[in-house]
This record gives sequence, C-alpha cells and structure tokens, in this order.
Amino acid sequence: MKNLKYILASWVAVFLFYGCDQGIDGITQIDPGADASAPVVKINFPVQGSKIKVLEVVTSITIDFEVTDDIEVASVSVFLDGAKIGDFTNFKDFRRVLVKDFVYNNLRDGTHELMVAGTDIEGKTTSASVSFEKEPAYTPRYAGEIFYMPFDGDYTELVSISPAARVGTPGFSGDGFVGLNSYGGSTDSYLTFPTEGLLGAEFSAAFWYKLDANPDRAGILVIGPPDEVDPNNQNKRTNGFRFFRENAGGNQRFKLNVGTGADESWFDGGAAADLAPGTGWTHMAFTISPTQATVYINGEIVSQGNFTGVDWANCDILSIMSGAPRFVGWGHLSDNSAMDELRLFNRSLSQAEIQDIIADESGLAVGFVPTFDGEMFYMPFDGDNKELFKNVDATMVGTTGFAGEGLKGGNAFAGAAGSYLTLPTSGLTTEAFSATFWYKVTGDPDRAGILVMRPPDLNNAGYPDIQNLRTSGFRLFREGSPTNQIIKLNIGSGNDESWFDGGAATLDTSIGDWVHIAFTISGSHAAVYFDGVVVSEGDFPGINWTGIDNLTIGSGAPRFTEWGHLSDPSFIDELRLYNKALTQEEIQNIRNFDL
Repeated sequence: MKNLKYILASWVAVFLFYGCDQGIDGITQIDPGADASAPVVKINFPVQGSKIKVLEVVTSITIDFEVTDDIEVASVSVFLDGAKIGDFTNFKDFRRVLVKDFVYNNLRDGTHELMVAGTDIEGKTTSASVSFEKEPAYTPRYAGEIFYMPFDGDYTELVSISPAARVGTPGFSGDGFVGLNSYGGSTDSYLTFPTEGLLGAEFSAAFWYKLDANPDRAGILVIGPPDEVDPNNQNKRTNGFRFFRENAGGNQRFKLNVGTGADESWFDGGAAADLAPGTGWTHMAFTISPTQATVYINGEIVSQGNFTGVDWANCDILSIMSGAPRFVGWGHLSDNSAMDELRLFNRSLSQAEIQDIIADESGLAVGFVPTFDGEMFYMPFDGDNKELFKNVDATMVGTTGFAGEGLKGGNAFAGAAGSYLTLPTSGLTTEAFSATFWYKVTGDPDRAGILVMRPPDLNNAGYPDIQNLRTSGFRLFREGSPTNQIIKLNIGSGNDESWFDGGAATLDTSIGDWVHIAFTISGSHAAVYFDGVVVSEGDFPGINWTGIDNLTIGSGAPRFTEWGHLSDPSFIDELRLYNKALTQEEIQNIRNFDL
C-alpha cells in the first residue's frame, strides 16, 4: 500500500511540473505596469434610438452590455439620466465583463440616456452612451382604428403592444414613408398576427406601399380559412379576404377577393388598379361593409361593388406581405415590396376619411393649403429653408445662404461652395412628377447640380466620394461656359437613362434676370420649360425611383459628383414639386401667379 501511495504521489508531482511548464493551467502572471489601453465599452441593448413600447406607465428594461480590457477591469458603473443605477466589481472573467440581464425596474415615459463606464486597475475609464425612448402607450389616432404597425425597426402592433410572429427572415427597407423605417419584404418571409378582436361586419385596411414587382405576383394582406381539402396548396376563398397583386402587361394589378360564406366576390379594377414597376410610395386602402367593398389607390376608387358581406368563419390569422400559408394555390407568395403605417379599422371608412389619413400621414395636415393642383412640396426661401407642406427644415450641408432678394417675397436660396440642402423624399416619388422654380444663374463654376433625386452608387470604385448612378431618379443640372449655361435633365428608367437637353435650353449668364424653370415627367414623356416655353422634350419609358431617399437642392452632391456637378452658387426661389405631369398651360399659370 505504501508503494502505491508513493507511486501516485510521484505521478501527481510529474503532472504538476509538466502542466505548469507547458502552460496547461492557462494562468499567466502579468505586470500591472503593462496596462497600456483603457477599457472598451459596448452597449448591446438598448441601442441608439430604441423605443420601448408597453402599455404600462412604469416598466422594466433589461440592459445588456460588455466591457473588455487588455489587463483587468476593476469596476463597471451604469447610469441612467445621470443617476447611478448599478455597480459591478466582482467578475468571473476580469478581462471581459459580459452583463446580459441587468434589470432596471423604474423606467418611465420619455427620452432617456444610458451610460456604461468601465474602469481598469490603473484607473483609466471609458464610457459609452445611448439615447432611447420609453413611449407613452399608443392612443388610436383615427375613429375605429384597432390595429397599427409603424414598422419603425420592429414588428410591434401598438394598440395591443403585441409582436407579430415572423416566418422566414423579413426585414426592414431602411426607408419609411412616415418615420425612419418600414417593412422590407424578402423571399419566403412574412408576418402573421392573430385575428382575435379584429373581425366584424365592417372592416378596413390602409397602408403605404412601395412596389417591388419581382416576383410578378404576391400576397399583401390575407385573412383566410385553412383549406382542409388541399392543406399543402391552400386556396379556400369562401371566407375572409385576400388582397394581392399580379402581373398585368408589365404593370402590377391589385385585386381584392372576399369570401361571403358559400361563395366569393371579386373587386378587380382592371387597368385603374395598376401600378408600374418603380413607382414610389403609394397609399393603398380597402373597405368592407355588409353590402359593399371598395379598393382605393392614393385615395381614389379603383374598384367598387355590392356584395352580401364578409364571412369570417375559421379566419384566425392575418398574413402580412404574403399569401402564405392560406392563399398559395395560385403562387401569391411573399412580397419583396416595402410597407409602412399599416392600420386596420372596425368600420368601413369613407373616401373622405381615407383621403384625410393620406393628408395627415403625408404631413399635409399642418395648416398649409396647396396653391396649385397636384402641389405636394413648397419652399419659398423667405429667410429660412422650411418646406411648408410637412413643416420641416431642410438639412444644410456646409453653409448655404440667402440672396437678399427674391422673385417673390423678400428672399431666395443662395448656394455656396461645398454647400447644399437635402430633404427626405417620403411621399415625393410619385408615378408622375413635376417641378417649378425661379432661377438666377451664375456661370462660375461652369457646371453644377441644381435639383437631384438619385440613388447611391455603391459599386463605384470611388464611393462614397465619387457617385454617378443614373438608372433611377433624376438629375437637373447645368454646364457650359462662364457666359452660357445649358440646363440638362437626365432621368433613370430602371435599366437605362434618358436625356433632355439642347441648344434651346441655354441661359445667358450676363443677362442676370430671373428665369422660370419647370420640368415634367409622365409615364411616357418628359419636358423642360423656360418661362413656360418648351426647350426640350421627348418620349421615354417612365421614371424609376429605386433607391431614391433624398432630394438635393443646389448641388449634385453627394450622389451625382463624378462629372464635377457640385454646388451651385446661383439663386433659387419658389420651389414647388407636384404629383402630376403639369400641362404647359398650368406651368404658364404658375409662372404668372408669381409675377
């Protein structure tokens, strides 16, 4: 027995010797003086701009953060709105402190700043901060509103504060008609939501939609029953509804099918319910009463008819942006389009109510009354850079100024080197489009951008400093000599571009007079006008708005720079945009109105 104990003790000694010698224990003595770097702090949740949406006035929040150091973290402190709410000094891993479940139980409505500060053993401290908001409980904005999803970075329904279920990998578009984001579709992906409390004899849906016509058919909103006869290829249409789109001669036609119990009713507006690929944000709505159903596009009736009312038997789920799982028999699967501001109602909205919602969500309901038919944007530049329809200030890059004179009013926009204005294009990317403004040109520099709505040129080797993608949006710019400047319009139509310029579109810089400039874009034709006279026009296949998210005024920067069309020191006054292709007579009337 003694021999056995001796042998075991010897083996333990050998093991410890070689273990330490070969580094098996992984423990290394470190000189504290070698601590060269301050800690690194990362806040994983909440992230910058997070919105906490709950029904309670006071709620809890789970904070997730990480602090790392090259030698040793000594302590971590957590602050909310400047007050310390947590201290950490004991760590399992002294180089990487990972806290995923620190709960704060007294979060109230309002905007808050969270700061996490980490200190290492030599006293070096690093902090990171994020701002987030605990929103008040949502109050329905419109009569009969029972469901609202704004898609501002999450899939929460705000009336019930309930998340939608995700199938596949739906995303966000990065572009919202209202707010900062919207639903972005992807293949084999969609949302579902239980229909409890949503279904009644009257029903309406309203939302903003940016069409992606690939695939060429898709489901958009579906509440339908299970198809027991063909569960793997469901298409039972005797109950609920199906709102969907499909190819119609290259356009997309929007259709509503409603089940009445033993039968079904169709509301297909034909060509009136068509949208062209590349169409920007469009308002969609449909209403169901016990006797009638109606489909609206941009507040206009595109299909309407009498029927015997909807039957909701066995309709327990709502599918958002796909026909799946219960309307797949004809291939109406996931929709790659964008959706924003989805609202459901327990009543059949009138046309006037739908138009009021459009105006409200477009920012038109701020007290400004349009002067001209189709007008949707107006900047008079009378001492500020405010757009009056949405009552918002343009973002200034550099230091643009004011002219000290104006064709109308007391002032006008004056460009400056390296300077311009930008505004988001939400609600502006309409199928037909026009712009009018007054312009006093300078020939120095000898080329410049004037008005530009363009996509990012991500594949350009010089991106982001050099960009010049011209397959969507438009570019109105000038170039020539110090004494003569040619005004040119370039429009992207998807896979191609169209040019509208020529000798008649030339301005003499020595005259120094205000000139009224306009351009119009329809689905088949574009034209440029000086003082109400056509100086360039031609047929083309229509504008494509893919990737368009902002408008630049007074420069080609940041996305139309490769040919040197940068800031324009010229003067601009009375800038207006329209959701239609103005006629020549309308342009002349607008010009004369300002004189």
